[in-house]
Amino acid sequence: MKKYFVILSIIFGALFLDQLSKGLLLYLITDTVPWIGHAWDIVPVPYMMANVFDFFNVVFTWNFGTSFSMFRTLGEATPFIMIVATGAIIGVLMYYLFKRAKKYEVAPLALVCGGALGNLVDRIRFGAVVDFLDFHIGGWHWPAFNIADICIVLGVAWYLLSVYLARQKCIKSIKDGK
Repeated sequence: MKKYFVILSIIFGALFLDQLSKGLLLYLITDTVPWIGHAWDIVPVPYMMANVFDFFNVVFTWNFGTSFSMFRTLGEATPFIMIVATGAIIGVLMYYLFKRAKKYEVAPLALVCGGALGNLVDRIRFGAVVDFLDFHIGGWHWPAFNIADICIVLGVAWYLLSVYLARQKCIKSIKDGK
């Protein structure tokens, strides 16, 4: 029971923070929080919000693809393909989380699921994902991203570290004859 509470708390926490940040941004630009609509009808062009630091801007952009805008050129089917693919990946991760995950895998994978759900909600609502965090050095910009993307990246890094540490612990116990 505690495992399910942890999983759902992390997933809904990540989803809530992601959607709250995107909703606030949409509100600041449009004076409303649209529930559904085509991305370009809501905010038609990339929109500069604020230069926060010399290396960080808050911008507004739509991402029709995946990470780094890959697969955005699949044509009119892009939103449908992205929704189906993301939903399938989340489904597999959720099954694993609830049925097979080891204790050290639960929190990182739940964080990945929460982030993926945040982006999936955008794809279903708008046909694209809201990205707004823009880090740069001089004129070189890292692709804009959002809170969901942060959750996914941190979750994957945490998962890899957890698996590595669990494996090291296993190797040590074998060497010690336990």
